[in-house]
Amino acid sequence: MLLNYPATHRLTEDTSVDFVKKLTFQAIATPLDSEPIITTTIRQGQGEIPILLIHGFDSSLLEFRRLFPLLSQETETWAVDLLGFGFTERKAHLNISPTTIKTHLYYVWKTLIQKPVILVGASMGGATAIDFALNYPEIVKKLVLIDSAGLESPPIIGRFMFSPLDRWATAFLGNAKVRQKISESAYYDKTFASQDAQICAGLHLNCQGWSETLISFTKSGGYGSYAKALQNLSQSTLVLWGKQDKILGTKSAYKFQRILPNHQFIWVENCGHVPHLEKPEWVAQAILNFSFFSRKP
Repeated sequence: MLLNYPATHRLTEDTSVDFVKKLTFQAIATPLDSEPIITTTIRQGQGEIPILLIHGFDSSLLEFRRLFPLLSQETETWAVDLLGFGFTERKAHLNISPTTIKTHLYYVWKTLIQKPVILVGASMGGATAIDFALNYPEIVKKLVLIDSAGLESPPIIGRFMFSPLDRWATAFLGNAKVRQKISESAYYDKTFASQDAQICAGLHLNCQGWSETLISFTKSGGYGSYAKALQNLSQSTLVLWGKQDKILGTKSAYKFQRILPNHQFIWVENCGHVPHLEKPEWVAQAILNFSFFSRKP
């Protein structure tokens, strides 16, 4: 239980406290291992077409703590921790790669949801969502990408992730001051980079195997470019992009506009890399309008 983590008692935002209380841990059987993988999920709301939220790199479903309750007021809404990330069980012998992440996510869907979904991916979660939609088109009814990865070549850092550089890299990423600087860079309004935000962004670092699975994923090459494959994307797609994104910038935003078939693109003004945290009400309305009414907010 996350409530057993000492840091959770220092959370101050009602949305954070409430979200943590509602998380569940599901045993998901997959072909990846003979034993089920204990997977962190949250579900709330009722509706014919569920929304499934996919978080970004070195993050967890806690990044949807502000967006999730707004969406779940209107329809069935899910969020899940990907394999190798968040609070989902990390098995030492499992390699973490886009392939194993995709397989695990499919069996989460098959076990718990079993209906076509509106798939929403943020940052690296956008690349995960694109990959999933291309491979399981019958499962994804519509696609929403929020400041999404998926159009750049894999970072070369994976070539250098050998001991002791791999440990140094994760130790650097795990440093509280470094994470706070990244948090501040993610927002246009720096007041959002609060102590509560820092706790939510770093709580999963306490999980056993955090550094090992991060190293495993990085060595796999991570998510590269789906630019050539996007022409095969059959789903109607909404792209939301923070106008002041300093993490990914705006180059990929314009590229998505050029090459994505059947899409809507909306800039989120006065917003950084995480519109779902900085402007959750606006983003929720945009997603609901696109998903169920096909009109802009």
